[in-house]
Amino acid sequence: MTELLIKVIAAYFLGTLMGGDIMRLLRGGADLRDTGSGNVGATNALRTRGKSFALGVLLIDIGKGVLAALAIPAIHWPGAEAAILPQQSVGYLCGMAVALGHCYPVFQKFRGGKGVATLAGVFAALLPAALPWMLLVFVLAVILTGYVAIASIGGAAAFFAYVAVFHGGVQSDAGLFALAMLFLVVFKHRENIARLLKGTEHRFDKAMILEPLWRSFARRVAKSKAPGARRE
Repeated sequence: MTELLIKVIAAYFLGTLMGGDIMRLLRGGADLRDTGSGNVGATNALRTRGKSFALGVLLIDIGKGVLAALAIPAIHWPGAEAAILPQQSVGYLCGMAVALGHCYPVFQKFRGGKGVATLAGVFAALLPAALPWMLLVFVLAVILTGYVAIASIGGAAAFFAYVAVFHGGVQSDAGLFALAMLFLVVFKHRENIARLLKGTEHRFDKAMILEPLWRSFARRVAKSKAPGARRE
């Protein structure tokens, strides 16, 4: 029990090492919490600091999710009592802890990120077979809607659906973990959901690469149906 507690606490504090803060120390500039949307994650970093800065934030946040889910559960802590759960189950608990540390870092007055990148690292480490489905849903949502919030929630929902159908069901350790993390992602995006309902949520129009094709198709259809349009 002692070792399990140590590992969960270690995973939480690993989560508090924010990619946005580390990149600011390396590159300088303003705190992401004071710019743009005020979020310390990669999306706000992309809007306010550019691609390379955002990529650094993303890799750090994903990396700590992988470390928390794989490395920390595998460590034997000298002098501590042995863990009472299988390593995979410890991985799920550490995955939850690192996500909570990212979302609610104690040293930053609990002002963290949305947890999506960190959870992506956890998901990839613990259930890599689900990762292609998550990425597919995420990318399609961004391309079709331009809203990262919808894509993030959709990706978490895809992970839960994969676990529920193909990996032990909802009542398994993986299922309970996936469900809890889906609730966390939705909760952290509650303000985005409110803005979506009001029509004021920021949209990445450049990501909607299919929209120009759709508009062109719609114009052609409208033109063909217009009075006096030439018919073959």
